[in-house]
Amino acid sequence: MIRVLPHEKDASLPQGQGLRIGRMELATRLLLSPIAGYCDLPFRLTIRPLGGLALASTDLVNPRGLMRRTWKSMQLVETDPDDQPLCIQLYGPHADELAEAARWCQDHGACIIDINMGCPVDKVCKKDAGSALLRDPAGAARLAERVVRAVDVPVTVKMRLGWDETSIVAPALAADLERAGVAAITVHGRTAAQKFSGSVCLDGIARVVEAVRSIPVIGNGDIRRPEDAKAMMDRTGCAGVMIGREALRDPWIFRDTHAFLTTGRVPPAPTVEERLTLMTRHFEHLLRIRGERLACSTMRQRVSWYATRLPPCKRFKERMRMLSSSAEFYVNMHTLAMELLGRDGRRHAEEGQGTQRRGGQ
Repeated sequence: MIRVLPHEKDASLPQGQGLRIGRMELATRLLLSPIAGYCDLPFRLTIRPLGGLALASTDLVNPRGLMRRTWKSMQLVETDPDDQPLCIQLYGPHADELAEAARWCQDHGACIIDINMGCPVDKVCKKDAGSALLRDPAGAARLAERVVRAVDVPVTVKMRLGWDETSIVAPALAADLERAGVAAITVHGRTAAQKFSGSVCLDGIARVVEAVRSIPVIGNGDIRRPEDAKAMMDRTGCAGVMIGREALRDPWIFRDTHAFLTTGRVPPAPTVEERLTLMTRHFEHLLRIRGERLACSTMRQRVSWYATRLPPCKRFKERMRMLSSSAEFYVNMHTLAMELLGRDGRRHAEEGQGTQRRGGQ
């Protein structure tokens, strides 16, 4: 649920409760990272009902593609009434293009606009976008201010500590972004040069928290367990945590982390049957939204992530990597359920096939 609140200086709520970004109050302090190629509409619809997730974001979107209404861009920003609250992340070096795209996003369901200043991938940085913006902090702040002035919804920025260890600009840039009107900042605790190597620098995130006056800083990087999120918040003072790759392995990470932050206890782990049901739900969202061919190709990509939280299932993974039809998917799921759950697996498989029949009516 989203409630619009009058502006207040204190941007955060007591630890373990919600998070304010601008005039928006989020139900928890946990956000889904915009992982390129993974955080599409079917995945967001799959994990939201599990609980604990306050805000989900799209993959990073090129404003030029969005303004041309290219197939890829429109697929990235596709949403649904059940896909709220939604952040749309934009990337690029041109302020006017970002502002125009931000207005379009605001008019088409975005509750928050995020500017990507953190992606270290070469094809993004070669366009002077993503982490490359950190090489010109003053220009990055002006770009953000232009977007802030173009829309009424909160504008946020996701960035890294700096381009490399010799140019740690995040604290000073965060202060400039706050003055430019940015409503929140997410900091991945590595430099662009590190990409995903090494460990996050919690002290670096803490220095960003110290640099701003009132807006929330959200920490990001290396969150694999609820305890990691609490440790990051305790050590850095950040107001919330953004979780990325662990959500692909274990989408219950948001539920578990929110419970841990608010009660000090982690709920019982999902059963094997619950995990198989989630995989089926994800596939059926894909089937409905993307069609059979893309549903199968996506599930071929995702099976290794899901399988990390299942008992050993080498043959299942091998079969799924050859997946070419929805019929094969249900056969594979039935076989796995029987292998892992025995007689209970029969019930799971029948429920999945019933959902398939209902979806085809």
